Amino acid sequence: MISQEQLIVSLALGLVLMLAMTAGAGVFTFYERKIAGWTQGRYGPNRAGPKGYLQFLADGIKFALKEDVIQDYVVKPVYVIAPGLMMIPALVLYAALPIGKPFVWNGNEVHLQVVQANVGVLYLLAVASIAVYGIVFGAWASNSRYPFFGGVRASAQMISYELAMGLSIISVVLLTSEPGINALSISNIVAGQTGYWFGFIPRWNLFANPVAFVVFLVCMFAETNRLPFDLAEAEQELVGGYHTEYSAMKFASFMLSEYVNMITMSMVMVTLFVGGWHFPGIEAIGSQVIQVLLSIGAFGIKVLFFCFLFLWVRWTLPRFRYDQLMHLGWKALLPVALASALGTAIAIALRV
Repeated sequence: MISQEQLIVSLALGLVLMLAMTAGAGVFTFYERKIAGWTQGRYGPNRAGPKGYLQFLADGIKFALKEDVIQDYVVKPVYVIAPGLMMIPALVLYAALPIGKPFVWNGNEVHLQVVQANVGVLYLLAVASIAVYGIVFGAWASNSRYPFFGGVRASAQMISYELAMGLSIISVVLLTSEPGINALSISNIVAGQTGYWFGFIPRWNLFANPVAFVVFLVCMFAETNRLPFDLAEAEQELVGGYHTEYSAMKFASFMLSEYVNMITMSMVMVTLFVGGWHFPGIEAIGSQVIQVLLSIGAFGIKVLFFCFLFLWVRWTLPRFRYDQLMHLGWKALLPVALASALGTAIAIALRV
């Protein structure tokens, strides 16, 4: 039975995170252009507001005032709902992720997560796999060749990389498994990373299984359709890819969904492999309030690092060819992820 305190925190946290993720995705677009300018030796946006910091608001107003053009040849019902189908999974994926240290309120332990799911890992896999439907539906409903090619690429890419991603997550579940502990619970996965090896090395899964970490990192870029895996919207080949026929706020929804997905997948990466809210030395802090605030701050800093990694990689690495994308997914990542999961299982069996 969920306590009243937990219910209040979950509802408030869900609302705050949803607003923060949406606003953060808008700010993210500004920083991506700034980092692009920094990488290429130019200023980037510097006209809207002080030093260009209001550029994302100017872009939002521009999209809101644009004419929403719907061509006669599109399948209108599917065409209209497709952007929402991509946005909704991105906005609900974080619900099972704890963003801070649990605390005690009126004698009840309260977790800083929207939903405490006993099968949180399965929830992550299920919701993450739904996002591609928005791309495929939008591409099919556009009734145009370029979006269709983008949708086919996105679906093939999802199938290729979710297998390796699932196997890397299995390694995490195996590392968390202990007698009497539900290893599918996200809270238990984070709690399993709060100890130390040799008294000073954090028991983060990043250090326990770096191979699974690298596999998940590569799959994270593929799942979010970001460079070097943005074949679904390759501008040089497919005009705009799956969203070629979209305009105004529908196009903005697709773009915003991509950035929300980047933030959400960064949160998943931090939770599964980098200790979640845990950081070395948090146990030595006496005050519960300070512990909670610092744990939220540590979680946020880790997430921002992986968000920056998304932007850095985009302006550093070239795009893979489609055959290279498939080769990497099926012939490289999948065998490595399978070997990593088997190796983890054997190591745990020998330890027992």
